[in-house]
Amino acid sequence: MSNPKIVFIGAGSVVFTHGLLADLLAHPELRQARIALHDIDPERLETAEAVARRIAAARGAAPEVSATLDRRAALDGADFVINMIQVGGHAATVADFEIPARHGLRQTIADTIGVGGVFRALRTFPVLDALAADIRAVCPDALLLNYTNPMAMNVWYLASRVRNVVGLCHSVYWTMHDLAALVGVPYEEVTYLAAGVNHQAWVLRFERAGADLYERLDARIEADPELRRRVRVEMYRRLGHYPTETSEHSSEYVPWLLRHDAEIERLRIPVGAYVGISEENVREYKRTRDAVRTGGDLPVEGTGEYAPQIIHSVVTGVPRVVYGNVVNDGLIANLPPGCVVEVPCVVDATGVRPTRVGALPAQCAALNRAYVSVNELTVRAAEEGRPEHVRHALMADPNTAATLSLDAIWRMCDDLTRAHGDLLPEPLRVTLTP
Repeated sequence: MSNPKIVFIGAGSVVFTHGLLADLLAHPELRQARIALHDIDPERLETAEAVARRIAAARGAAPEVSATLDRRAALDGADFVINMIQVGGHAATVADFEIPARHGLRQTIADTIGVGGVFRALRTFPVLDALAADIRAVCPDALLLNYTNPMAMNVWYLASRVRNVVGLCHSVYWTMHDLAALVGVPYEEVTYLAAGVNHQAWVLRFERAGADLYERLDARIEADPELRRRVRVEMYRRLGHYPTETSEHSSEYVPWLLRHDAEIERLRIPVGAYVGISEENVREYKRTRDAVRTGGDLPVEGTGEYAPQIIHSVVTGVPRVVYGNVVNDGLIANLPPGCVVEVPCVVDATGVRPTRVGALPAQCAALNRAYVSVNELTVRAAEEGRPEHVRHALMADPNTAATLSLDAIWRMCDDLTRAHGDLLPEPLRVTLTP
Protein backbone atom coordinates (compact mmCIF):
# COMPACT_ATOMS: atom_id res chain seq x y z
CA MET A 1 0.00 0.00 0.00
CA SER A 2 1.66 3.22 -1.15
CA ASN A 3 0.70 6.66 0.13
CA PRO A 4 -2.20 5.48 2.32
CA LYS A 5 -5.04 7.86 3.08
CA ILE A 6 -5.34 8.46 6.82
CA VAL A 7 -8.37 10.39 8.06
CA PHE A 8 -8.58 12.14 11.44
CA ILE A 9 -12.17 12.50 12.67
CA GLY A 10 -12.27 15.05 15.47
CA ALA A 11 -8.96 16.53 14.37
CA GLY A 12 -9.82 19.61 16.43
CA SER A 13 -8.52 17.64 19.40
CA VAL A 14 -5.38 19.42 18.33
CA VAL A 15 -2.93 18.26 21.00
CA PHE A 16 -3.79 14.60 20.38
CA THR A 17 -3.72 15.10 16.61
CA HIS A 18 -0.29 16.74 17.04
CA GLY A 19 1.16 13.72 18.86
CA LEU A 20 -0.28 11.16 16.45
CA LEU A 21 1.02 13.04 13.42
CA ALA A 22 4.46 13.35 14.99
CA ASP A 23 4.54 9.56 15.36
CA LEU A 24 3.11 8.85 11.89
CA LEU A 25 5.50 11.13 10.05
CA ALA A 26 8.50 9.78 11.95
CA HIS A 27 8.15 6.64 9.77
CA PRO A 28 9.88 7.15 6.40
CA GLU A 29 7.30 4.93 4.69
CA LEU A 30 4.46 7.25 5.80
CA ARG A 31 6.02 10.62 5.02
CA GLN A 32 4.06 10.95 1.77
CA ALA A 33 0.77 9.71 3.18
CA ARG A 34 -2.45 11.51 2.39
CA ILE A 35 -3.64 13.12 5.62
CA ALA A 36 -7.28 14.28 5.72
CA LEU A 37 -8.42 16.29 8.73
CA HIS A 38 -12.08 16.72 9.70
CA ASP A 39 -13.78 18.61 12.50
CA ILE A 40 -17.05 20.48 12.96
CA ASP A 41 -15.31 23.52 14.52
CA PRO A 42 -13.73 25.72 11.81
CA GLU A 43 -11.21 27.38 14.11
CA ARG A 44 -9.99 24.13 15.59
CA LEU A 45 -9.81 22.56 12.13
CA GLU A 46 -7.73 25.48 10.85
CA THR A 47 -5.39 25.09 13.82
CA ALA A 48 -5.08 21.34 13.24
CA GLU A 49 -4.17 21.88 9.59
CA ALA A 50 -1.50 24.42 10.51
CA VAL A 51 -0.09 22.05 13.13
CA ALA A 52 0.02 19.22 10.59
CA ARG A 53 1.99 21.33 8.13
CA ARG A 54 4.41 22.46 10.85
CA ILE A 55 5.02 18.87 11.97
CA ALA A 56 5.52 17.69 8.40
CA ALA A 57 8.15 20.37 7.85
CA ALA A 58 9.89 19.50 11.11
CA ARG A 59 9.96 15.81 10.16
CA GLY A 60 11.20 16.50 6.63
CA ALA A 61 8.03 14.86 5.33
CA ALA A 62 5.87 15.74 2.33
CA PRO A 63 2.39 14.41 3.09
CA GLU A 64 -0.66 15.57 1.16
CA VAL A 65 -2.59 17.46 3.86
CA SER A 66 -6.23 18.48 3.46
CA ALA A 67 -8.80 19.81 5.89
CA THR A 68 -12.56 19.88 5.48
CA LEU A 69 -15.77 20.40 7.46
CA ASP A 70 -17.38 17.77 5.19
CA ARG A 71 -16.92 14.41 6.88
CA ARG A 72 -17.90 12.26 3.90
CA ALA A 73 -15.50 14.14 1.64
CA ALA A 74 -12.70 13.58 4.16
CA LEU A 75 -13.49 9.85 4.31
CA ASP A 76 -13.73 9.26 0.57
CA GLY A 77 -11.17 6.57 -0.31
CA ALA A 78 -9.75 6.29 3.21
CA ASP A 79 -7.53 3.37 4.16
CA PHE A 80 -7.43 4.25 7.86
CA VAL A 81 -9.81 6.32 9.97
CA ILE A 82 -8.77 7.61 13.40
CA ASN A 83 -11.77 8.62 15.51
CA MET A 84 -11.20 10.93 18.50
CA ILE A 85 -14.38 12.97 18.77
CA GLN A 86 -15.80 14.26 22.05
CA VAL A 87 -19.48 15.08 21.69
CA GLY A 88 -20.62 18.00 23.81
CA GLY A 89 -17.14 19.17 24.73
CA HIS A 90 -16.21 20.67 28.07
CA ALA A 91 -19.75 21.82 28.89
CA ALA A 92 -21.12 18.28 28.68
CA THR A 93 -18.26 17.02 30.84
CA VAL A 94 -19.10 19.56 33.53
CA ALA A 95 -22.76 18.47 33.46
CA ASP A 96 -21.71 14.83 33.82
CA PHE A 97 -19.99 15.75 37.09
CA GLU A 98 -22.11 18.50 38.59
CA ILE A 99 -25.53 16.88 38.20
CA PRO A 100 -24.58 13.50 39.76
CA ALA A 101 -22.73 15.37 42.54
CA ARG A 102 -25.98 17.16 43.45
CA HIS A 103 -27.51 13.72 43.93
CA GLY A 104 -24.62 12.62 46.17
CA LEU A 105 -22.69 10.57 43.59
CA ARG A 106 -18.91 11.01 43.40
CA GLN A 107 -16.87 10.39 40.26
CA THR A 108 -13.25 10.93 39.30
CA ILE A 109 -12.87 10.67 35.48
CA ALA A 110 -16.40 9.70 34.36
CA ASP A 111 -15.63 8.49 30.85
CA THR A 112 -15.83 4.69 30.97
CA ILE A 113 -18.73 3.27 33.00
CA GLY A 114 -20.71 4.97 35.76
CA VAL A 115 -23.17 7.73 35.04
CA GLY A 116 -20.58 9.85 33.24
CA GLY A 117 -19.56 6.99 30.98
CA VAL A 118 -23.16 6.04 30.21
CA PHE A 119 -24.22 9.54 29.20
CA ARG A 120 -20.98 10.17 27.30
CA ALA A 121 -21.77 7.03 25.29
CA LEU A 122 -25.37 8.00 24.67
CA ARG A 123 -24.46 11.40 23.24
CA THR A 124 -21.69 9.83 21.13
CA PHE A 125 -23.76 7.04 19.56
CA PRO A 126 -25.74 9.27 17.13
CA VAL A 127 -22.48 10.69 15.74
CA LEU A 128 -21.05 7.16 15.46
CA ASP A 129 -24.15 6.17 13.50
CA ALA A 130 -23.49 8.95 11.00
CA LEU A 131 -19.76 8.19 10.85
CA ALA A 132 -20.43 4.50 10.22
CA ALA A 133 -22.92 5.33 7.45
CA ASP A 134 -20.31 7.49 5.72
CA ILE A 135 -17.66 4.78 6.05
CA ARG A 136 -20.00 2.20 4.53
CA ALA A 137 -20.72 4.57 1.64
CA VAL A 138 -17.22 5.74 0.66
CA CYS A 139 -14.56 3.57 2.34
CA PRO A 140 -16.15 0.31 3.50
CA ASP A 141 -12.85 -1.54 3.83
CA ALA A 142 -11.12 1.16 5.89
CA LEU A 143 -9.72 0.19 9.28
CA LEU A 144 -11.42 2.34 11.93
CA LEU A 145 -9.14 3.04 14.88
CA ASN A 146 -11.23 4.38 17.74
CA TYR A 147 -9.82 6.48 20.57
CA THR A 148 -13.11 7.97 21.77
CA ASN A 149 -14.30 6.99 25.23
CA PRO A 150 -16.17 5.15 26.58
CA MET A 151 -14.00 2.78 24.59
CA ALA A 152 -15.76 -0.54 25.15
CA MET A 153 -19.28 0.84 24.65
CA ASN A 154 -18.32 2.71 21.49
CA VAL A 155 -16.55 -0.27 19.91
CA TRP A 156 -19.49 -2.52 20.85
CA TYR A 157 -21.85 -0.08 19.16
CA LEU A 158 -19.66 0.29 16.06
CA ALA A 159 -18.91 -3.41 15.60
CA SER A 160 -22.27 -4.11 13.94
CA ARG A 161 -22.04 -0.98 11.79
CA VAL A 162 -18.59 -1.15 10.12
CA ARG A 163 -16.45 -4.02 8.86
CA ASN A 164 -13.19 -3.26 10.63
CA VAL A 165 -12.91 -1.49 13.98
CA VAL A 166 -10.37 -1.69 16.79
CA GLY A 167 -10.40 0.42 19.94
CA LEU A 168 -7.05 1.78 21.11
CA CYS A 169 -5.94 2.89 24.56
CA HIS A 170 -2.48 3.44 26.05
CA SER A 171 -3.32 2.13 29.53
CA VAL A 172 -1.67 -1.30 29.21
CA TYR A 173 1.55 0.14 27.78
CA TRP A 174 1.92 2.85 30.42
CA THR A 175 1.00 0.48 33.25
CA MET A 176 3.77 -1.88 32.23
CA HIS A 177 6.20 0.97 31.63
CA ASP A 178 5.53 2.29 35.15
CA LEU A 179 5.59 -1.16 36.77
CA ALA A 180 8.97 -1.87 35.19
CA ALA A 181 10.31 1.38 36.66
CA LEU A 182 8.78 0.56 40.04
CA VAL A 183 10.64 -2.75 40.27
CA GLY A 184 13.85 -1.36 38.75
CA VAL A 185 13.85 -3.36 35.51
CA PRO A 186 14.25 -1.80 32.03
CA TYR A 187 10.93 -1.93 30.20
CA GLU A 188 12.62 -3.56 27.19
CA GLU A 189 13.52 -6.56 29.36
CA VAL A 190 9.99 -7.16 30.62
CA THR A 191 7.67 -9.83 29.25
CA TYR A 192 4.00 -9.41 30.07
CA LEU A 193 0.47 -10.47 29.26
CA ALA A 194 -2.63 -8.47 30.14
CA ALA A 195 -6.30 -9.01 29.36
CA GLY A 196 -9.76 -7.96 30.51
CA VAL A 197 -11.81 -4.92 29.55
CA ASN A 198 -10.66 -1.40 28.73
CA HIS A 199 -9.45 0.46 31.84
CA GLN A 200 -10.00 -2.72 33.85
CA ALA A 201 -7.69 -5.30 32.33
CA TRP A 202 -5.33 -7.36 34.50
CA VAL A 203 -1.62 -8.09 34.35
CA LEU A 204 -1.64 -11.88 34.10
CA ARG A 205 2.12 -12.29 33.55
CA PHE A 206 4.92 -9.93 34.61
CA GLU A 207 8.35 -11.47 34.06
CA ARG A 208 11.97 -10.96 33.10
CA ALA A 209 13.84 -13.90 31.56
CA GLY A 210 11.22 -16.27 33.01
CA ALA A 211 11.45 -14.86 36.55
CA ASP A 212 8.22 -13.60 38.14
CA LEU A 213 8.51 -9.85 38.72
CA TYR A 214 5.42 -9.83 40.92
CA GLU A 215 7.76 -10.99 43.72
CA ARG A 216 9.81 -7.80 43.28
CA LEU A 217 6.64 -5.75 43.24
CA ASP A 218 5.48 -7.34 46.51
CA ALA A 219 8.78 -6.46 48.16
CA ARG A 220 8.58 -2.90 46.85
CA ILE A 221 5.04 -2.46 48.21
CA GLU A 222 6.01 -3.96 51.56
CA ALA A 223 8.91 -1.51 51.86
CA ASP A 224 6.91 1.61 50.97
CA PRO A 225 3.72 2.30 52.96
CA GLU A 226 2.83 5.17 50.62
CA LEU A 227 2.40 2.70 47.74
CA ARG A 228 -0.34 1.03 49.77
CA ARG A 229 -2.25 4.32 49.55
CA ARG A 230 -2.90 3.81 45.84
CA VAL A 231 -6.20 2.32 44.68
CA ARG A 232 -4.65 0.05 42.09
CA VAL A 233 -2.12 -1.29 44.60
CA GLU A 234 -4.97 -1.99 47.01
CA MET A 235 -6.83 -3.82 44.25
CA TYR A 236 -3.71 -5.83 43.43
CA ARG A 237 -3.23 -6.81 47.07
CA ARG A 238 -6.85 -7.98 47.34
CA LEU A 239 -7.26 -9.57 43.89
CA GLY A 240 -3.78 -10.88 43.11
CA HIS A 241 -3.41 -9.19 39.71
CA TYR A 242 -2.46 -5.60 38.99
CA PRO A 243 -5.11 -3.52 37.14
CA THR A 244 -4.08 -1.69 33.98
CA GLU A 245 -5.53 1.73 34.68
CA THR A 246 -4.72 4.54 37.05
CA SER A 247 -6.04 4.73 40.58
CA GLU A 248 -8.27 7.66 39.61
CA HIS A 249 -10.02 5.56 36.98
CA SER A 250 -10.02 2.32 38.95
CA SER A 251 -11.70 3.85 42.00
CA GLU A 252 -14.97 4.54 40.18
CA TYR A 253 -15.44 1.06 38.67
CA VAL A 254 -15.92 -0.67 42.01
CA PRO A 255 -18.45 -0.29 44.86
CA TRP A 256 -16.10 -0.11 47.83
CA LEU A 257 -14.43 3.28 47.74
CA LEU A 258 -16.07 6.51 46.63
CA ARG A 259 -19.02 6.36 49.00
CA HIS A 260 -16.66 6.30 52.02
CA ASP A 261 -14.96 9.51 53.15
CA ALA A 262 -12.31 7.53 55.02
CA GLU A 263 -11.38 5.53 51.92
CA ILE A 264 -11.16 8.66 49.80
CA GLU A 265 -8.71 10.12 52.31
CA ARG A 266 -6.74 6.89 52.86
CA LEU A 267 -6.31 6.21 49.15
CA ARG A 268 -5.98 9.87 48.12
CA ILE A 269 -8.76 9.63 45.53
CA PRO A 270 -9.12 12.88 43.54
CA VAL A 271 -12.88 13.28 43.32
CA GLY A 272 -13.91 15.28 40.26
CA ALA A 273 -10.40 15.21 38.79
CA TYR A 274 -11.42 15.17 35.15
CA VAL A 275 -13.12 18.56 35.27
CA GLY A 276 -9.70 20.09 35.90
CA ILE A 277 -8.12 17.91 33.21
CA SER A 278 -10.79 19.04 30.74
CA GLU A 279 -10.15 22.68 31.60
CA GLU A 280 -6.41 22.16 31.06
CA ASN A 281 -7.12 20.53 27.69
CA VAL A 282 -8.96 23.70 26.62
CA ARG A 283 -6.07 25.86 27.80
CA GLU A 284 -3.53 23.64 25.99
CA TYR A 285 -5.52 23.94 22.77
CA LYS A 286 -5.49 27.72 23.07
CA ARG A 287 -1.72 27.73 23.67
CA THR A 288 -1.21 25.63 20.55
CA ARG A 289 -3.56 27.82 18.50
CA ASP A 290 -1.74 30.96 19.61
CA ALA A 291 1.67 29.43 18.90
CA VAL A 292 0.57 28.60 15.36
CA ARG A 293 -0.81 32.09 14.78
CA THR A 294 2.28 33.89 16.08
CA GLY A 295 4.90 31.53 14.71
CA GLY A 296 5.82 30.48 18.21
CA ASP A 297 7.58 27.30 19.27
CA LEU A 298 5.70 24.08 18.54
CA PRO A 299 7.63 21.04 19.79
CA VAL A 300 7.41 17.89 17.71
CA GLU A 301 6.85 15.18 20.30
CA GLY A 302 5.66 11.65 19.68
CA THR A 303 3.15 9.87 21.87
CA GLY A 304 3.93 6.17 21.55
CA GLU A 305 0.26 5.58 20.74
CA TYR A 306 -0.82 2.43 18.92
CA ALA A 307 -2.53 3.91 15.84
CA PRO A 308 0.69 5.01 14.08
CA GLN A 309 2.25 1.63 14.88
CA ILE A 310 -0.74 -0.24 13.44
CA ILE A 311 -0.79 1.86 10.28
CA HIS A 312 2.95 1.35 9.77
CA SER A 313 2.64 -2.42 10.25
CA VAL A 314 -0.28 -2.76 7.82
CA VAL A 315 1.47 -0.60 5.20
CA THR A 316 4.92 -2.19 5.50
CA GLY A 317 4.21 -5.69 6.82
CA VAL A 318 6.48 -5.16 9.85
CA PRO A 319 4.87 -7.28 12.60
CA ARG A 320 4.01 -5.82 16.00
CA VAL A 321 1.97 -6.74 19.06
CA VAL A 322 -0.35 -4.06 20.40
CA TYR A 323 -3.30 -4.12 22.79
CA GLY A 324 -6.69 -3.64 21.17
CA ASN A 325 -10.34 -3.50 22.15
CA VAL A 326 -12.28 -5.96 20.04
CA VAL A 327 -15.39 -8.12 20.09
CA ASN A 328 -15.06 -11.15 22.34
CA ASP A 329 -15.29 -14.05 19.91
CA GLY A 330 -13.94 -16.66 22.29
CA LEU A 331 -10.94 -14.49 23.19
CA ILE A 332 -11.65 -14.49 26.93
CA ALA A 333 -13.53 -17.64 27.83
CA ASN A 334 -15.24 -16.44 31.02
CA LEU A 335 -16.52 -13.11 29.70
CA PRO A 336 -19.74 -12.93 27.63
CA PRO A 337 -19.57 -13.54 23.87
CA GLY A 338 -20.11 -10.35 21.91
CA CYS A 339 -18.88 -7.96 24.58
CA VAL A 340 -15.75 -5.87 23.92
CA VAL A 341 -12.53 -7.04 25.56
CA GLU A 342 -8.95 -5.78 25.64
CA VAL A 343 -6.38 -8.35 24.51
CA PRO A 344 -3.01 -8.51 22.72
CA CYS A 345 -3.31 -8.28 18.94
CA VAL A 346 -0.79 -9.19 16.24
CA VAL A 347 -0.57 -6.59 13.46
CA ASP A 348 1.03 -7.02 10.03
CA ALA A 349 0.12 -6.55 6.37
CA THR A 350 -2.95 -8.76 6.82
CA GLY A 351 -4.43 -6.47 9.45
CA VAL A 352 -5.14 -6.75 13.17
CA ARG A 353 -5.56 -10.27 14.61
CA PRO A 354 -6.66 -10.58 18.26
CA THR A 355 -5.18 -13.44 20.29
CA ARG A 356 -7.09 -15.85 22.48
CA VAL A 357 -6.22 -15.53 26.15
CA GLY A 358 -8.41 -18.21 27.70
CA ALA A 359 -10.09 -17.72 31.08
CA LEU A 360 -9.26 -14.87 33.44
CA PRO A 361 -8.82 -15.52 37.15
CA ALA A 362 -12.34 -15.91 38.52
CA GLN A 363 -12.21 -12.85 40.78
CA CYS A 364 -11.00 -10.62 37.92
CA ALA A 365 -13.65 -11.92 35.56
CA ALA A 366 -16.31 -11.24 38.20
CA LEU A 367 -15.41 -7.54 38.30
CA ASN A 368 -15.24 -7.40 34.52
CA ARG A 369 -18.71 -8.92 34.19
CA ALA A 370 -20.20 -6.09 36.28
CA TYR A 371 -18.50 -3.62 33.92
CA VAL A 372 -19.74 -5.52 30.86
CA SER A 373 -23.33 -5.44 32.16
CA VAL A 374 -23.27 -1.65 32.22
CA ASN A 375 -21.92 -1.65 28.66
CA GLU A 376 -24.56 -4.03 27.37
CA LEU A 377 -27.50 -2.19 28.88
CA THR A 378 -26.25 1.16 27.57
CA VAL A 379 -25.80 -0.17 24.04
CA ARG A 380 -29.20 -1.85 24.20
CA ALA A 381 -30.82 1.38 25.40
CA ALA A 382 -29.70 3.11 22.20
CA GLU A 383 -30.21 0.24 19.77
CA GLU A 384 -33.66 -0.65 21.09
CA GLY A 385 -34.80 2.88 21.95
CA ARG A 386 -35.50 1.93 25.58
CA PRO A 387 -34.88 4.75 28.08
CA GLU A 388 -35.53 2.40 30.99
CA HIS A 389 -32.33 0.55 30.04
CA VAL A 390 -30.35 3.73 30.76
CA ARG A 391 -31.65 3.46 34.34
CA HIS A 392 -31.03 -0.28 34.38
CA ALA A 393 -27.41 0.30 33.35
CA LEU A 394 -26.88 2.55 36.37
CA MET A 395 -28.74 0.20 38.68
CA ALA A 396 -26.10 -2.36 37.63
CA ASP A 397 -23.17 0.05 37.88
CA PRO A 398 -21.04 -0.76 40.96
CA ASN A 399 -20.32 2.78 42.18
CA THR A 400 -23.79 4.17 41.43
CA ALA A 401 -25.61 1.22 42.98
CA ALA A 402 -23.47 1.39 46.12
CA THR A 403 -24.21 5.09 46.59
CA LEU A 404 -27.73 5.97 45.47
CA SER A 405 -31.23 4.69 46.08
CA LEU A 406 -33.33 3.54 43.14
CA ASP A 407 -35.40 6.74 43.21
CA ALA A 408 -32.24 8.84 43.25
CA ILE A 409 -30.82 6.96 40.26
CA TRP A 410 -33.93 7.59 38.21
CA ARG A 411 -34.15 11.27 39.19
CA MET A 412 -30.47 11.75 38.34
CA CYS A 413 -31.01 10.17 34.91
CA ASP A 414 -33.94 12.50 34.29
CA ASP A 415 -31.82 15.54 35.19
CA LEU A 416 -29.01 14.44 32.87
CA THR A 417 -31.49 13.67 30.10
CA ARG A 418 -32.79 17.22 30.30
CA ALA A 419 -29.25 18.62 30.44
CA HIS A 420 -27.96 16.78 27.36
CA GLY A 421 -31.19 17.14 25.41
CA ASP A 422 -30.78 16.90 21.65
CA LEU A 423 -27.34 15.29 21.93
CA LEU A 424 -29.01 12.04 23.01
CA PRO A 425 -30.68 9.53 20.67
CA GLU A 426 -34.22 10.77 20.13
CA PRO A 427 -36.05 7.83 21.77
CA LEU A 428 -34.00 8.37 24.96
CA ARG A 429 -34.87 12.06 25.41
CA VAL A 430 -37.64 11.29 27.89
CA THR A 431 -37.93 11.48 31.66
CA LEU A 432 -39.37 8.52 33.53
CA THR A 433 -39.78 9.65 37.14
CA PRO A 434 -43.50 10.13 37.94
